[in-house]
Amino acid sequence: MMKKLDLPMLLLAVLVIFMFVLVGLAIAFRNIWFVLLFIFLGFAFMGFGISLKRKRK
Repeated sequence: MMKKLDLPMLLLAVLVIFMFVLVGLAIAFRNIWFVLLFIFLGFAFMGFGISLKRKRK
């Protein structure tokens, strides 16, 4: 009883995780502008994914 895999949402979730991994990398390189950029992009992609999920229900 496996549900069908929702590939676009999976890729969006992986993209959000990747943005926050890049935040850690930017912290390691001590670049505040990239830290802020990747935090913003991570939350923007997350909000986009949540809005898509709400529209589907």
